[in-house]
Amino acid sequence: MSPLEIPDDELPELPPTLAVFPLSGAVLLPRGVLPLNIFEPRYLAMVRDAMAGSKAIGIIQPRDPEADPSPLYDVGCAGHISDFRETGDGRIIIALTGVSRFGIVRELDVTTRYRQVVPDYARFEHDRGEPRAVAAATRAQLETTLKDYLDDQGLSADWEAVAGADDESLITTLSAVCPFDPVEKQALLEAVDLPARAATLTALMTFAQGSSGDMLQ
Repeated sequence: MSPLEIPDDELPELPPTLAVFPLSGAVLLPRGVLPLNIFEPRYLAMVRDAMAGSKAIGIIQPRDPEADPSPLYDVGCAGHISDFRETGDGRIIIALTGVSRFGIVRELDVTTRYRQVVPDYARFEHDRGEPRAVAAATRAQLETTLKDYLDDQGLSADWEAVAGADDESLITTLSAVCPFDPVEKQALLEAVDLPARAATLTALMTFAQGSSGDMLQ
């Protein structure tokens, strides 16, 4: 459940031009890990080019997954390829470790089949530092709401692991795995800091319980 820990002095440099992978319903957060199964030719080329250069790829949600190309959300997260494996059937399996969120300054006209942007990392400079502490009451409320949410969804959890996880690990994992819709995932990504993300998670889980109750009436 823990995000991959990388010492501050080993954080990878991020490129001034960033290849982006539009992926609806996915969220990559700083120090979180996103596994990806790559099989489309354009994204196979993107990964191979990244491996030959900065090893950085940006994950960002499309506003309209049915459109190609789709307008993109304004904020994504740049990740470093921390694991790479080629399969025997033409696929590539990678793990991306989140480094920093970015805003889009502009999208570039490129000859590559994949899209590239000029990213603005500066507004998320704090992503590379220690996360802001979450108040004990906020953590307790999150865990209580999680129990109710999982019961409502007919799901279960390893509560020993939940209780033993540090705040960032728990919040990052729940943001990635909870089945929220793309707009809600984007709200989690764009939360200002860890306490704000915890509050957003709690609100989304509470809202989901209310919505399911309304549908059963």
